[in-house]
Amino acid sequence: MRVGGLLRRFGGATLVVAALAWVAWLGARHLGGERSAVDVLEDPLTDWRTLLAGPVAPPATVVIVAIDDATVAAEGGYPLDRQRLAVLLDAVRAAGAQVLAIDILLIDPQAAQSDAALARALSAGPTVIAAAGRFAREGRGAAGAPLVTEQLRPLRAFEAVADVGLANVATTDSGTPRHLPLLFMGDAGPIPGFALRAAALRESTDPILTKNSIQIGSLSIPLDLNWHLPIRFSGPSGSIRTISASAFLSGQDNAPRLDGTIAVVGVTATAVGDTFGTPFDPVTPGVEVQATGIAALVGGPRLVRNDAVRRSDVAIALALATGGTLLALCLPLTQSLPIMALLLTFVLAGTAVAFSAGIWMSSGLPLVAAVPPFAAAAFRRQLAERRRARAAADAETELRRFQPAAIAERIAHDATFLQEPVEQQAAVMFIDIAGFSTRSEAIGPVRTQDLLKGFHTLVVDVAESHGGLVLNFMGDGAIMVFGALDTVPDPAGRAFETGVELSSRALEWLEHQAGDGHGLGVRLGLHFGPVILSRLGHRDHQQISVSGNTVNLASRLMEVAKSEGAVMAASAALLGAMEPGRGSANPPDGLRPVDIRGLREIVTVALWFSAARPGRQTPDWSANF
Repeated sequence: MRVGGLLRRFGGATLVVAALAWVAWLGARHLGGERSAVDVLEDPLTDWRTLLAGPVAPPATVVIVAIDDATVAAEGGYPLDRQRLAVLLDAVRAAGAQVLAIDILLIDPQAAQSDAALARALSAGPTVIAAAGRFAREGRGAAGAPLVTEQLRPLRAFEAVADVGLANVATTDSGTPRHLPLLFMGDAGPIPGFALRAAALRESTDPILTKNSIQIGSLSIPLDLNWHLPIRFSGPSGSIRTISASAFLSGQDNAPRLDGTIAVVGVTATAVGDTFGTPFDPVTPGVEVQATGIAALVGGPRLVRNDAVRRSDVAIALALATGGTLLALCLPLTQSLPIMALLLTFVLAGTAVAFSAGIWMSSGLPLVAAVPPFAAAAFRRQLAERRRARAAADAETELRRFQPAAIAERIAHDATFLQEPVEQQAAVMFIDIAGFSTRSEAIGPVRTQDLLKGFHTLVVDVAESHGGLVLNFMGDGAIMVFGALDTVPDPAGRAFETGVELSSRALEWLEHQAGDGHGLGVRLGLHFGPVILSRLGHRDHQQISVSGNTVNLASRLMEVAKSEGAVMAASAALLGAMEPGRGSANPPDGLRPVDIRGLREIVTVALWFSAARPGRQTPDWSANF
């Protein structure tokens, strides 16, 4: 069978459109860097690919000078006196370090002599000091950079002799660092990141930022959205060359050489300083995260994830989602499922290979984009095939049982009836029995069946006496339309009179049927507006259905009646469409605006809290609508 025929057969066009809309929504969030359900899957898959790719060699140009447990023990605690910190910086510079990057917040003053000693040490050569920022929960600054609302900056004496960069890290919900922001936006303008300032100081040049990259000297580094640098960790904690600060503070002459390096000075001591979980190590010091970012900016291992990569992610997701939907519609599940599994495995393997090569493509987006549409299409096909198999044998002989008499008669005389959907104005009414579930449990299945048959018969008799059509029964409920099958005078008035009569007769009938029964009642919802009358189903097994917002609102009004404790709820649109004077005998007990679930606009609803009965004469209230 041709693809077009299969799409019509299983309602596939709708599923394909839904798949496209699903991918478009996910893709828009992915391209905009917004978190979504994709990230729940992408985060562990990224960890898995990181571990699969394994450790990578960091550049020798970045060294961590760690204030570790040994240093804290030797110095008698933390924080170090700033005179001792000055000694450390002088020793590191004497060992040949080209740039010092101090990943320590120096925001509170100490003794004047100590602060003066540290300021002198900071001024002795290229140095950047860490600052920290607090950010707005929503919104970004100019060009999308993170918007800083408050900063924790070094003392002015230190800031006057050294560069400053924000050391904030972008983490996932689980706390894993994935990006290092290189540019922030504050009240006074752009603020460089800590890693960016350290790398730029080594090259003795200002970086050049473009939309998707940054150039530092002769090196151009691709960036993710909003100047975020994707982080590729070299391995577990300690993978970057790390030297204890005690080796420089001991006063011995055998301190390690650091010629031409960027020395990142930070805290790794237990329970001191910030730590992060990474794929390689659940406890990684913050200084190592900063050193990893600096290493990527000076030629070390890095990941490429930019606009081009993100667009490729969306293209792959789109192809998988649409292709998988068509597979499920065109092939039996026993064939389409293995093919789809093979395609997804191929995509996962491809993204793992790309990750090893330094290209961070999304594994989560193709999976989240493709699996739900494929499952929906497969489920839709299976349901449709089973429904067709059950109905094919007796579809012709049982036609009149499955359609209202008026529809069955019309189809018998006109086989092309409703081959194309018809839209017209009609009234729609929903009705169901209040308290039915409790009652059915009490009287058992046989008496429940008899109760339903009697109730359905009453509904059909009353509706047809007013020119209505009972289109469908739904357990203890039914849907009726007036004016949908044929144009009739005043369909809204007919629906209203049907509701009035049903609210009275059905209650009387239920009271009689209940015997010892209390608690049974009816709820009705009525609305008037455009509906679409159409055939639904397979070419060999069809039914007539009415759809549209009018139907949805009528159903919601029945829910309103339930929530308000009313017998009947009708929209102002139905009351206003009635012929003048037709409803004057049964005015509503109340009129109120109601917020209808699923609608943006407030709907004015008329409510009847007891069964409408003849003889309640009032002026013509329907003219108010």
